[in-house]
Amino acid sequence: MASVEAVLNQRLAAAFTTMAGEQLDPAVRRSQHADFQADAALALARKLGRNPREIAGQVVERAMLDDVCSATEIAGPGFINLTVRNEVLADLVTQTAADERLGVLPAENPDTVLIDYSAPNASKEAHVGHLRSTIIGDATVRLLEWLGHTVIRQNHIGEWGTPFGMLIEHLLDIGEAEAAHELSVGELGSFYEAARKKFDSDETFKDRSRRRLVLLQGGDELSLRLWKVLVDESKEYFLAVYDLLDVRLTRDDFVGESFYNDQLASVVEELDALGLLQSSEGTRCVFPAGFTNRDGEPLPLIVMKTDGGYGYDVTDLAAIRYRTRELNGTRLLYVVGLPQKTHFQMVFQAARDAGWVTPPMEVEHVGHGSILAADGKILRSRAGESVKLIDLLKEAVTRAEEQVKIKNPELDEDTAAAVAQAVGIGAVKYADLSTDRTRDYVFDYDRMLSFDGNTAPYLQYAHARIQSIFSRAESSPEDAVGPIAVNEPAERELVITLLGFEDLVHELSDSLEFHRLCAYLYGLATAFMTFYERCPVLRAENEFRASRLALCAATARVLAVGLGFLGISTPNQM
Repeated sequence: MASVEAVLNQRLAAAFTTMAGEQLDPAVRRSQHADFQADAALALARKLGRNPREIAGQVVERAMLDDVCSATEIAGPGFINLTVRNEVLADLVTQTAADERLGVLPAENPDTVLIDYSAPNASKEAHVGHLRSTIIGDATVRLLEWLGHTVIRQNHIGEWGTPFGMLIEHLLDIGEAEAAHELSVGELGSFYEAARKKFDSDETFKDRSRRRLVLLQGGDELSLRLWKVLVDESKEYFLAVYDLLDVRLTRDDFVGESFYNDQLASVVEELDALGLLQSSEGTRCVFPAGFTNRDGEPLPLIVMKTDGGYGYDVTDLAAIRYRTRELNGTRLLYVVGLPQKTHFQMVFQAARDAGWVTPPMEVEHVGHGSILAADGKILRSRAGESVKLIDLLKEAVTRAEEQVKIKNPELDEDTAAAVAQAVGIGAVKYADLSTDRTRDYVFDYDRMLSFDGNTAPYLQYAHARIQSIFSRAESSPEDAVGPIAVNEPAERELVITLLGFEDLVHELSDSLEFHRLCAYLYGLATAFMTFYERCPVLRAENEFRASRLALCAATARVLAVGLGFLGISTPNQM
């Protein structure tokens, strides 16, 4: 189902290409001076050494737009302003509203997408630093699954390595039952801190911890059993956080570092056989092409340490080999903070050099910025520690409940609690996703929980307002079917905005720039509020009433689907 912009692009592209002698993008975009504007005449004029207004005029003549546009105008130095016919808008939005997928076709060539995200460390609290990866990863999962891709979630938790010798010894000191209880109530942070304090201050404990690590890595039965206790209790805690955050990560998605232990030796052997391994100061390394330090010296990935042990570089290489060879991934996405950008670029290049990633496979670091406090520094607790993620989320829900009770004191207790949960968690997610993911942002409860401006509560309220219209009409959105008419300016703006959803979703599947979806949904909600104020719905005459109810229903569906991509629920009342 072609969108308005797609139809205009197609017609204009053919005309521009004829004049240019090569394929040319007409650069159609929304405009304040008309419905759309095409800017390509200016660039083509510079290339051909001609007057851009003349070129624009000839393009309009060749494009044959009369059946699509009620008016075309050459403005300024050569802009083509396009006003779409009301009947064309009406026909397209009627088709979109009747379509189960709102006009958005599934992907033509579905990928098998591996998404690596969240990745907390076992026996440590999930803290605010894990929030962005988890939220962005979950939105990516929801969007790509909806488009028909096969999505495999990979929660690459840190549950192997040096700290676990220390943690197992601390567990033995306090007793297995006491340790299991402490971990089961979510006191991972205090458990880890107590172990670290002993490790730093007690040489005997430090020696025991080092010996325990050797036993663990050697497959000692007791060490492995106690390690599993630590990891299993950590997983239970993480699942409780995921449940509160309402993300799709499950127990089956945990694929920790230890999963790759028995693959590391073969990775080293294969790299060596390919001639990619080099010795450097006693270590075995891979030097991916194109990566150097400030002095121009090649940067290494260390695949084997001087003592013969393995580091996280080789684990990441094993993971990418497994994901392409065994899981048959065609698109690999790593949702990890931007400070890890160089590391992952090096891992990806090494995987290409080894032949594990080959065209048309894609591998991408979906990098993100940090969450800051009001002072511009990394968000921390008053004690200077990382903020526990579960505490941050509970605080958001508590504050949302206060807001909901003020907004609608008539809600019963259970409904108010459910709405507060949706609003509080939705507000946290939206504040994150509405920011360009490559930038840092300041965490501010008051701003994110506001019912005004570009926030989740504002969008959820717009959706709830539409539901209230149908409640007063004693009908449901599902009953609002039939042709939609477009007459008033506010109707035109709302319809054109609705018809932009299809193109945006497919662009988003490539860019994963969820702030653009947030901006779109905010624009849609704003357009609806203007429509609601200027175009009577329930008081309209019968033919207009049915049309406007259908338009309301289509708007509610796009809001719900769009917010659903972000993992944000849409209560029917607020």
